[in-house]
Amino acid sequence: MNIHEYQAKNILEGFGVPILKGGVAYTPEEAEKVATEISNDGLWVVKAQIHAGGRGKAGGVILAHSLADVRNAAKSLINKRLVTHQTGTMGQEVKRVFIEQGCKIAREFYISLVLNRAEGRLCFVVSSEGGMDIEEVSKNTPEKIIKESIDPVLGVQPYQGRKLAFSLDLPLSTHNAFYQLLSSLYDAYTELDAAMIEINPLVLTEDNELVALDAKVSFDDNALYRHHEIEVLRDEDEEDPAELLAKKYDLSYVKLDGTIGCMVNGAGLAMATMDIIKLHGASPANFLDVGGGASKEKVQAAFKLILSDSNVEAVLINIFGGIMRCDVIAEGIVDAAKEVSLTVPMVVRLQGTNHEQGKKILAESGLAVITGDDLDDAAIKVVKAARADTV
Repeated sequence: MNIHEYQAKNILEGFGVPILKGGVAYTPEEAEKVATEISNDGLWVVKAQIHAGGRGKAGGVILAHSLADVRNAAKSLINKRLVTHQTGTMGQEVKRVFIEQGCKIAREFYISLVLNRAEGRLCFVVSSEGGMDIEEVSKNTPEKIIKESIDPVLGVQPYQGRKLAFSLDLPLSTHNAFYQLLSSLYDAYTELDAAMIEINPLVLTEDNELVALDAKVSFDDNALYRHHEIEVLRDEDEEDPAELLAKKYDLSYVKLDGTIGCMVNGAGLAMATMDIIKLHGASPANFLDVGGGASKEKVQAAFKLILSDSNVEAVLINIFGGIMRCDVIAEGIVDAAKEVSLTVPMVVRLQGTNHEQGKKILAESGLAVITGDDLDDAAIKVVKAARADTV
């Protein structure tokens, strides 16, 4: 689960991360009021709040030198569809802005805390080249990206703070504050079951103070039941409607950019299905795992979810019945297909518990179902059907 910048900063401030004064606003009038309350010698920053990076390059971060500038900046951003490299061409609508004090920046840095799965440890990733072009830094000058893994028993150690501080060429007077910052981020990550924390940029001001000028925090969905105070921060307006529907029915769904809709039971089988579609020259439109014990209603919801994607040119249903009964899958498919008026080719491969009954239900349904003898056969047929349907 992702949250907005202002929410992330509120959380991190509670763990001791240094941030500037700021407030959220939903109208230009509220923005001006917030700016008045955080008086800052005539310098504010107005930031669009969406769940996507690249806001600065897209014009979503505006410097303001007067209250009138704050008001105008908020007016120009609120209700605007902001298009960044992470939003896609449709962009995301800005429904709120964050007004923050400005500061005099001497240098900018990048710092994040993520899980290094290869080591099974949390890892700090830092760079002396923070700011809007961090992606270019990692691509063109990877030697400027420094990593430091943390022993889960010992936590962040002072020597690691010094090591990273020296790698960033921070003034000696800031080394202790930098170590405290690392410790605060580590505590926040572990206590809140975060998935990622990113500060970009972390700035060194002209007064030699470290400040988190931006903050991005995402959380492990599987641990939200332990953190109601985090779960209530969810902004459903920022999430894909299809993925929200999937959550409602406890479906594992991720929208992709291909044309072959997939419904599979089991994450491993779903990955294999996506791979074999790619092998035969097409791309999956989604990852969708209905689970091992899905009900008829759950299957119907999954089917409708797939067909809600206008990019889908054909559907592949690949079920290996164990706990999941193939006849239940078939009944759900038939009911859903009739309800939504199926207009694209559908290939079904059923194997396992009650698969013969499932095939009979499909054969007698009146639907134009193409059957696959095995996974490879089903993949070949669905790719061929999709191409024929678009000719």
